[in-house]
Amino acid sequence: MGLIKISQKFITQVTPQRMFNALILDSHNLCPKLMFSSIKSIEFLEGEGEVGSIKQINFTEASPLKYIKHRIDALDKEALMCKFTLIEGDQLIDKLEYVSYEVQFEGYGRGGCVCKLTSEYKAKEGIEIKEEDIEHGKDRAIGMYEVIEAYLMAHPRAYT
Repeated sequence: MGLIKISQKFITQVTPQRMFNALILDSHNLCPKLMFSSIKSIEFLEGEGEVGSIKQINFTEASPLKYIKHRIDALDKEALMCKFTLIEGDQLIDKLEYVSYEVQFEGYGRGGCVCKLTSEYKAKEGIEIKEEDIEHGKDRAIGMYEVIEAYLMAHPRAYT
């Protein structure tokens, strides 16, 4: 069984609190509006965003995925940190037992922040995770951060 851990950073001029509010606390409302060509909807199947909640992201027909489900494992609104696990979805069926994520937002420069994302991929027995699959996932995550950043930069009063 393979276990791969990857860390990446995204630096933005948006404050840590605004990025956390938009990307973590209100992503279920904001992401389908901003990324409508790929995300059809995001809904809570269990809970309302607290620890233990299960959120399903439904993708449009243009996406290679139909849906994924995340479970919120930890949420610290003061430390601007969230941990969640991808528990179900198209890509999990054949290759992965799970993918876990930890996201942390920290101050950087004058009013900006560093978004730190650590991902852990756990492959099923006998499966090797390919580097290009992980790179594709990293690109998607950074793309989402960039869309949210652009929205927040264009709307300086949003999520304050």
